[in-house]
Amino acid sequence: MSRIHAFCKASIAPVRGDSSDRAEIVTQLLFGELVEIIEVYNQWVKIRSFMDGYEGWIDSKQVQDLREKEVSRWLDGLVVEHSEFRIIEGPEGRQTLTKGFFRPGDAEETFHIGKSEYRFLNEEDTFPKSVIDFAKSYLNAPYLWGGKTMFGIDCSGFMQQIHRVFNYQLPRNSSQQQEVGQEIDFEDREAGDLAFFISDAGNIHHVGLLVNKDEIIHAHGYVRIDDFSSKGITRKIDEVHSHKLHSIKRL
Repeated sequence: MSRIHAFCKASIAPVRGDSSDRAEIVTQLLFGELVEIIEVYNQWVKIRSFMDGYEGWIDSKQVQDLREKEVSRWLDGLVVEHSEFRIIEGPEGRQTLTKGFFRPGDAEETFHIGKSEYRFLNEEDTFPKSVIDFAKSYLNAPYLWGGKTMFGIDCSGFMQQIHRVFNYQLPRNSSQQQEVGQEIDFEDREAGDLAFFISDAGNIHHVGLLVNKDEIIHAHGYVRIDDFSSKGITRKIDEVHSHKLHSIKRL
């Protein structure tokens, strides 16, 4: 196989569970994310993300090959963009990128990924004061299974994206995220802790971030702030108990 490493050159690229446009979206890649190519099938490539090890299938036209030296060069000093939108111009013209994409940590207007040159056409926003402040910038983003952007995001993708900006790499799924960090007693909870929730079948199926001791921000229908207690989440809009608390973790 000639293709081994690549980066996502699309603004947002769906990663699917199988090599078909009809297959379920299991996650997304954002611009600049590095992947390892582990299988090729017609126009599809099976990829593994460098950032969280998640695997799936992507249309090969949405990634660009990189040599090993180019991979090392791109990873050096890489950061996650916090600005609402950045506009760049590259080999295929202008692109609008949403927060969460990967870029070099320096402030240069022009940057390279492999042989491709890109140029920022607008300035970056002020860096957020905290994870909570950054999480609030996603308020009302619609829920989308496998999504990781303002245009659609799921609960674990939401937690992964907001923590990446602050250089903390969480796994992709809520069940995996629950395995990291220090477990906290309910009485000792603080703003910024992660809360995990369990289904009737006994599976970790939801995660959110404590805004304060009694409120949580999470993606459920849309990104929202709801009430939080030892029982779990109660929706503010209709006072329905929606999620049963499993555990609280501190990163």
